[in-house]
Amino acid sequence: MTDATDKLKILAQFRPRAVLKALTPEAARAVPMGMLLGDMVPVLRYPFRVGRESRVRVVEGQVQRIERQKPDRHAPNNDLYLVDAGGLTQISREHFRIEQMDGDYRVVDRRSDCGIGVGDLRVGGEEAGGMAPLRDGDIIAVGTTLTPYRYRFIVLE
Repeated sequence: MTDATDKLKILAQFRPRAVLKALTPEAARAVPMGMLLGDMVPVLRYPFRVGRESRVRVVEGQVQRIERQKPDRHAPNNDLYLVDAGGLTQISREHFRIEQMDGDYRVVDRRSDCGIGVGDLRVGGEEAGGMAPLRDGDIIAVGTTLTPYRYRFIVLE
């Protein structure tokens, strides 16, 4: 029999620490169906790494994710793989990560091509890297200033 302390530890592994709320239809469509809860993506741990899904194909004008098994010996590069369905690629394969340190949050550009926006601040792009503070309620724009991939960071802890 499992005691209450064990159950709380188990529950803590599945309870989101934060969520990324999709703010546009394109942002919601970019998220794998199994990860989207309503219009939100749970952030279960830090660092939380986000990048582009490169396993896609176009069928009758629609971008579809290709599901294929990867050998267990390869750890994934991202916790969230977004499908970039636009004509101009906004999302890099290893785009950004969200970190938590001493109760503070920050977003770190992983040397992406188009960078990220946090509120009015632009970070990274052209493989420059960089980081910015991230607060509860901030909007993360993945890509250029014209990107449709916008998510609100909501802290739950």
